[in-house]
Amino acid sequence: MGTKEKMSSIGKPVPELPVADVERAQQHYRDALGFEIGWLFPGEGIGAASHGDMGQYSFARELRHLNLPFTGVAQDIDATCEELKSLGANIVEPLEKKPWGLRQFTVKDLDGNLFYFHHD
Repeated sequence: MGTKEKMSSIGKPVPELPVADVERAQQHYRDALGFEIGWLFPGEGIGAASHGDMGQYSFARELRHLNLPFTGVAQDIDATCEELKSLGANIVEPLEKKPWGLRQFTVKDLDGNLFYFHHD
C-alpha cells in the first residue's frame, strides 16, 4: 500500500477495561449504565458489553494493573447525564462547563475506571 493510499475502513476501537470480576462488571454496566451484555468466556476472565453508538467494550481481569480514562461523546449531554443518574451510575464529577469549553461529567465504575462524557 502506497503512502498516499488509505485503508478502506477501520471499525471502532474496542477499549479493554481492567476489572476485578468480569461478570460483576458486565452486570454493573448493564444495570447502572444501560449496556447490553455481549458475551462472556467463562473461566478465562474476559467478556464484553455494548451500548448503541458507544460501541463495544471488553473486560479483562488480566489488565487489572492499568487505570486508563475513557471518553464518550454524547449528542444530548443533559439527557445522557440524567439517564445515567437514574440508572444509579456513580457520577464523580457533575455536569459542568469546563475551562476548555466542553460541557462534561465523569462516571466511575466499580473498578475505578473513569469515563468522561462530553458534548462537542
